[in-house]
Amino acid sequence: MNSRGRRPAIVLVSGEHAQHLVDEFCRYDRDYELHPATSSAEALERTRQLRDAGTQVALFVSDSELPDAHVLAAFKEWRAVVPTARRAIVTPIERFLRDAPALRAPMANGKYDAYLLLPRGPRDEEFHSAITDLLSDWGSTVPEPEAVTAKIVTPATTALTLEIRDFFDRMGMPSRTYHPDSEVGRIVRERFPPDAEYPLVWSVVRDPVEARSVADVARSIYGTPDEPSVPGVVDLVVVGAGPAGLAAAVYACSEGLSTVVLEESAIGGQAGTSSMIRNYLGFPRGISGMRLAARARNQALRFGAQFFTGWPVTRLEPGTPHVVRTEGGDVRGRAVVIACGARYRRLGVQALEARVGTGVHYGAALTAAREMEGRDVVVVGGGNSAGQAAVHLSRFARSVRVVARRAALEQTMSSYLIGEIATTPSITVHAPATVVDGGGEDALEWLTLEDGRTGERTTVDAGGLFLLLGAEPQCRWLPGSIAMDDQGFVLTGRDVPRTAWMDGLPPSDLATTVPGVFAVGDVRSGSMKRVAAASGEGASVVPLVHRWLAGLRESAGAAS
Repeated sequence: MNSRGRRPAIVLVSGEHAQHLVDEFCRYDRDYELHPATSSAEALERTRQLRDAGTQVALFVSDSELPDAHVLAAFKEWRAVVPTARRAIVTPIERFLRDAPALRAPMANGKYDAYLLLPRGPRDEEFHSAITDLLSDWGSTVPEPEAVTAKIVTPATTALTLEIRDFFDRMGMPSRTYHPDSEVGRIVRERFPPDAEYPLVWSVVRDPVEARSVADVARSIYGTPDEPSVPGVVDLVVVGAGPAGLAAAVYACSEGLSTVVLEESAIGGQAGTSSMIRNYLGFPRGISGMRLAARARNQALRFGAQFFTGWPVTRLEPGTPHVVRTEGGDVRGRAVVIACGARYRRLGVQALEARVGTGVHYGAALTAAREMEGRDVVVVGGGNSAGQAAVHLSRFARSVRVVARRAALEQTMSSYLIGEIATTPSITVHAPATVVDGGGEDALEWLTLEDGRTGERTTVDAGGLFLLLGAEPQCRWLPGSIAMDDQGFVLTGRDVPRTAWMDGLPPSDLATTVPGVFAVGDVRSGSMKRVAAASGEGASVVPLVHRWLAGLRESAGAAS
C-alpha cells in the first residue's frame, strides 16, 4: 500500500515521444508522480522500483511502437509487476490507422484499456477525458480513499462491516474502517453513548448511527418515505433502483411526472456491483455499474425524482390510488412500476453459508476484492456478472477459478468477456462443475469442487468465494392479483393468462394483471437479464404510464 501522503504514479513510455507525453501529462503532476521511460526494459525496471518503494502505479501509457519490445508484450511484463494499473496505448496520427487493426482485438480481449491518438496540440480534452476516466476507474476500485465521506469504527472486521463498506462503495461514498482506539475512532466514539455497540458509522451528510444492518445506514442518510416526506398522491412510484427503475425515473421525471423511487439496498441493483460493463451503448471504454447507476440517479434527481434508500416495500395495495407500504411510511401513487429486480440464488452448502462475509460473498463485493490480494479465489456463475467479477478479481488475486454448471460459457456469457477471460493467465475455467464443500478456521481457506461429468471431487485452496448464481425474483410483497410464472417472476403483456385479458386483448407489453401497475427489468418474466435491456424497458414503460394517467383523467372528467 502507499505510504501516507505518497502520490500514485503514471508511467509514460515512448522511445520517440517520451518528452511529448511528459508535457501533455504535466496537468496531473500535482496528484500523480510522472515517470517517463524510453524503452520497455526501462519502464519495467522503474515499475519494480516503484512497487518496492510502496508507490502504487495507477496508469501505464505507452507508445504503440517501442524500441525493444512489442507493446502488448511490454504490457504483459508490466502487468505481472503491477496487475491493478490501467493501460493505454497512444500513437501519433501517422501511425494511428496503420496500427489500429492489429490492436483493436487485443483491446476487446482486455489486454489493455484504451487506444488513443497522441495529442497534436494543447487542450486536447477528448484525450484527457479518456485518461481521467481510466484514473477515475482505478481510483474507485484499487486504493484506499484519501478523502472519506463515511467512517466506520469497529474493533474487528465482520460480515456486517464489509456489507456496509460495500454499500458505501456502490453509493459512490468513499469510506474507511478505523479501530476504536485510533485517533479517528476516539473522535467518532465521543458522539455515541459509552455502551454503544459496534460498528459505529459516521457520515458527513447525517448524524452518526449505531448500525445493526445496512438498512440502518441507508435510512440514516436518505430519510423515510412517510407522509411529511411524500405528501399527497404522486404520479408514479418506482420500486427498485436498478437500471430499469432508474431509467423509468429519469424518463418519467423529464416528462413532468412526479416520481418517487424506493430502493431496499444500494442504488444500481445487481448491475451496481459490476466492476466494468464494456458493452453498454455509448461507453466505448466501459463503465462500472456503480458509476452508471450514480449518473442515472443524479440525472433523475436533477429532473425532480425523490429517492428513499434502505426501505424494502412490504406490501402493495392496488386501488385508486395504489398504496405502496414500507416500514418507514406509505407512498400513494396513481401508477406503480415494479423494478425490484432479482437476487442471486443461494448456494445451499451449509458450511459455506455460515461463512458469508468472512471469505464467502454473494455478488461481486467490490470492497472484498481489495482484500483478495495474493489469495486464490473462486467465482461461481456463468453469466456476465460472474465474468466481470473474475476479470476484476484477477487484478488482485493470485489466481481465479470460474466454476460454472454448464459445459460451455458461450451459452450464457458475452463473447467479449469470454475472450478477456481466455487471455488472462491467472483465470481458469472449470465447467461443468459445482462447489460442494468448504471451510477454514477463522475464515475461508479451502473449497471442494465436483466435476459435473465424472463426479470426481477436488479440494483447492481458496481465500475467497464469490457467488453469482443467477436470479431469484423479489416478489413476496406483491398481491395475489398480480400474475406470476412458476418461478415467481411477474407476467406482463401476452404472457398474462388469457383469463385476465380485457375484451379478448392482452395487457400492454409491460403491463401486469393489475391496471396501472407495470413491471420492467429482471423481475419480469422473460426479460433478457442484461443492463441495456433493463434500461430500455424502464424507458419504454413511461409512455404506458402516460396512457394510463390520461385514462384516469378522462374518467375523472366524465365522472365530474
